[in-house]
Amino acid sequence: MTVVDILVNYREGFSDGLLVTLKLCAIIWSSGLILGSLLGSAGAKWNLAVGVTSRIGSFILSGIPILVFLFWLHYPLQAILGVVIDPFYTAAAALSTINVFAVADLVRAVLADFPSQYVVAAKVCGLSDRQTLLRIQLPIIFRQILPGLLMIQVNMLQATLFASLISVDELFRVAQRINATIYKPVEIYTALAVFFLAICLPLNGLAIWLRSRFTRDLSEQ
Repeated sequence: MTVVDILVNYREGFSDGLLVTLKLCAIIWSSGLILGSLLGSAGAKWNLAVGVTSRIGSFILSGIPILVFLFWLHYPLQAILGVVIDPFYTAAAALSTINVFAVADLVRAVLADFPSQYVVAAKVCGLSDRQTLLRIQLPIIFRQILPGLLMIQVNMLQATLFASLISVDELFRVAQRINATIYKPVEIYTALAVFFLAICLPLNGLAIWLRSRFTRDLSEQ
């Protein structure tokens, strides 16, 4: 049985697993980008009140393996609170939290490093605050931040594999279940690897190209 045969014969199972993975990614990506951007912006504006707290949270999370954090939310925390939460939502909450702080760190760093002379030059040229924001600040900030954002989101996509360990029926768990039935690990995990390569490699390549093409050292010389 070849890789193509497995994909064709078990297409419904793979489709269901892919749908769960995409739903998980949609929650993780949207919450990370929105909340992370807001937290990073607030941290850059109110460094002592928000920025320090955000950095402490990010520092603590960086020292905890994703799998340990996920298991802690799924088992000990729920036992302490006396609740039972669907593993899908537990995985989404864990990975979204990591994504939020990662994006916040990136946004805060870019905003904090934005050179003030660009704003001063815009005012000298007679631009209003709104024009300065839309025509000067946002384009430069977006160019600086986009490559890093893509890399973070690719890492989050790959991290969804950990959700299978708490019984979330995402793509990797479906592959494991199919392998337990027909025991074709080479073909099954090759198909899985090809899937992730098809998604992650273009995004990684785009991030690298954007970094080399658009990212500049904006610090004062």
